[in-house]
Amino acid sequence: MGGRGRSRTQRKHFKQNRENVWKRSKSDALQPSEDDNNNKNDTNNPSWQPFATQNAAFDDYYKEQRIVAPEEWDTFNEFLRKPLPAAFRINSSGQFCSDIRLQLENDFVKSLQAELTDEGETEAIRTLPWYPENLAWHSNFSRNQLRKNQTLERFHEFLKQANEIGNITRQEAVSMVPPLFLDVHPDHYVLDMCAAPGSKTFQLLEIIYRSNVPRSLPNGMVVANDVDVQRSNLLIHQTKRMCTANLVVTNHEAQNFPGCHLNKHRPLATNGAAKMLNINQLLFDRVLCDVPCSGDGTLRKAPDLWRKWNAGMGNGLHGLQLQIAMRGISLLKVGGRMVYSTCSMNPVENEAVVAEVLRRCGDSVELVDVSNELPQLIHRPGLRKWKVRDKGSWLASYKYVPEHRKSAVTPSMFPSESSANSSDDSHEHVLEEMQEDGANLESVHGFQLTTSETKPASQVMEVEVSSLPLERCMRIVPHDQNTGAFFIAILQKRSPFPVVQEKIDSVCSHLHHRNGEPPEALSGEVTKSENKSEICPEDGAEELLIGPTGDANSVDKEPHEDALDDERCQLLEENGSEDQQADCSKVTDAKKAGAKRKLQIQGRWRGVDPVILFKDETIINRIRTFYGIDGFFPLYGHLVTRNIDNNHVKRIYYISKAVKDVLELNFQIGQQLKIASVGLKMFERQTSREGNSSPCLFRISSEGLPLLLPYITKQILHASPVDFKHLLLYKSVKFADFVDAQVGEKASELMMGCCVVVLREAGQPLSDSIEVNSSTIAIGCWKGRSNISVMVSEIDCRDLLERVVRRFGIEDVSPIQEKKREEDTFLTQEMEKTQSLVAENDVMMEDMNETKVQNEVDDPEEV
Repeated sequence: MGGRGRSRTQRKHFKQNRENVWKRSKSDALQPSEDDNNNKNDTNNPSWQPFATQNAAFDDYYKEQRIVAPEEWDTFNEFLRKPLPAAFRINSSGQFCSDIRLQLENDFVKSLQAELTDEGETEAIRTLPWYPENLAWHSNFSRNQLRKNQTLERFHEFLKQANEIGNITRQEAVSMVPPLFLDVHPDHYVLDMCAAPGSKTFQLLEIIYRSNVPRSLPNGMVVANDVDVQRSNLLIHQTKRMCTANLVVTNHEAQNFPGCHLNKHRPLATNGAAKMLNINQLLFDRVLCDVPCSGDGTLRKAPDLWRKWNAGMGNGLHGLQLQIAMRGISLLKVGGRMVYSTCSMNPVENEAVVAEVLRRCGDSVELVDVSNELPQLIHRPGLRKWKVRDKGSWLASYKYVPEHRKSAVTPSMFPSESSANSSDDSHEHVLEEMQEDGANLESVHGFQLTTSETKPASQVMEVEVSSLPLERCMRIVPHDQNTGAFFIAILQKRSPFPVVQEKIDSVCSHLHHRNGEPPEALSGEVTKSENKSEICPEDGAEELLIGPTGDANSVDKEPHEDALDDERCQLLEENGSEDQQADCSKVTDAKKAGAKRKLQIQGRWRGVDPVILFKDETIINRIRTFYGIDGFFPLYGHLVTRNIDNNHVKRIYYISKAVKDVLELNFQIGQQLKIASVGLKMFERQTSREGNSSPCLFRISSEGLPLLLPYITKQILHASPVDFKHLLLYKSVKFADFVDAQVGEKASELMMGCCVVVLREAGQPLSDSIEVNSSTIAIGCWKGRSNISVMVSEIDCRDLLERVVRRFGIEDVSPIQEKKREEDTFLTQEMEKTQSLVAENDVMMEDMNETKVQNEVDDPEEV
């Protein structure tokens, strides 16, 4: 039923993960194709035959749109059919960032050179020249090569381990570009509207932490949103590697992301008086609007798209993309910046959306020229003219759209909307002129031409050219730097949205007519500025500006009566006279009781654990006392749980001040935000038998230790590099088995429960206090009755062990190693004895068999 119906269908396709495997699925292999007939010799294993990388509709569409110059088409087409090289990014805020970069430069760059097979490349792996500080790397091996090539196994294992821990993020190169143009600062509030699977969210968090003091929290935060719960779980898994307290993950439709606005007309969710909040509305300094798209820019890593692609995919998503972009602009602060991006090459999904946003917002939003930034990134300017393909016919303007297709093809899809306002008479006049010029009317509507002399409709129609500066948009094409394709536009909000006077009058007229009152003119309804009438977005102006995109792709539904009351009251609150405000308050007061009940119900998100501020002073004070946490580190008011019952709390999460302010606002407005994940896991209940005997039931989690370490004064054990290595290697060490006897003695003096073992630099006396800095390495352990046990995951232990050995070059001289050597020697001796006995037994059996055979030969009758 038009564009919206197809949008929903397309979104279901995005739930399926596309692997970077150039092969057919088994179900596809069972269906014969032309390529199967041409490659009969390769049918031994049909499930591994490559995809057919041909689509005539794709070629015709993008040749007509002139995505690249005609002389570049063959090169462009060739690169689209090559597997995409792998790329990854080093976590700039990670503790071992420098170590990993040196390992890549000094080890893998040289060792992998012999495996290079691409004649167009001179290096096996190299840095991406446009990414700051050599943190992003390009590998000239596809993911399939890394998995299958045995000689690349060590490099592949390095990538998997580093990615799992969070030291690197495996991400397509062009996907790293949008966050760089957001110009994020440590104190910014950032919204990632369509965040899953989370690579860009992780990158945004890196940027926020990059210029911050090590082991401290920035003043900003990131809200990562995605509508799909399953994809949100992947998003949470990705971002957990960052170990951050400045992140909130939400589940909302991006186009309907809550405004979270506190005003006097909105009743509070609490019974008491309104609490003084640091923020009254959730607005953002930066918004990343990486919208769902047809994804044809990812053909190199998802070749299954070749057989699925059609022009209707982009048309069907255009309305949803426009809704999301407009919602992102409305959530942006004045002076803020939004990046709109897609992994599609289709101008209907790209320039058309940007152009419509600019038209609706007027001078309030500017398309920013960033062509001088990242000079080593090769990109093309945006298009200013394009056509729309619908049902096999080309449409150069909305005035050529048949009546029965206007529910699917909207004015916002075209470069200019001037023709969209034409009346039916003018539309008929245009068609008459075309007939006079020799064009058949039916050809315009996409039917067969009646005569061979008539020109095709695409040649008759006059192609529109946008008057907007769309050349400031950026297009990245595969053959420029051996990447995927991408589209990026940077929008800046220069001023609040202008009020459309006619729409305000229409709202007020509707209200008066409904109440049986004559419409009245509003006097002084808009505050005059030096330039023109304007109103802040929190007063509802953005809803008035968004407007419809067509019958099927409308951004806003018909306003409900209560919504109309709220819009009118918000406008009059700021701009109306006292009498008008009093008249409006009568309507508001009559709805307060019902609204309170609605807000309370709204806060109970089905299937999502509640977010509860943890305020149990007994447990908090016990934790602070046991670990000797400095009073400068704020605990009270910064701890949350997902369990209402404090007696059964398993995990306690830590949140930054920015996240705390957002949660407090969310509590006051009835929990409009559906929060899937929040905060950094700081403390975890120890449920073992020894844990119950500890003075403190909560241990410090591995994720929270780096943040808390500078403020801990108790339960700390300083270990030498050798002892630290043994802890990582054997997971548990008895007090008597420490190489440094003083370390074992100190360990025995600790209280039962969680402790922190800090790596002491070689040669540093044990008694010296170690100053915690960005290079300090520490792990969480458990002090038992006779030993110290590591409480770190296996993969983290393996990675830390490698870092410690690389940094210190340790030799094993401990009692543990001696015992292990003795056990190995004993086992070897026993195996040798066993093998010797087996050999002797074999000899005896052979002798007996020979004797028996000889007897048979000498006296066969006796036998």
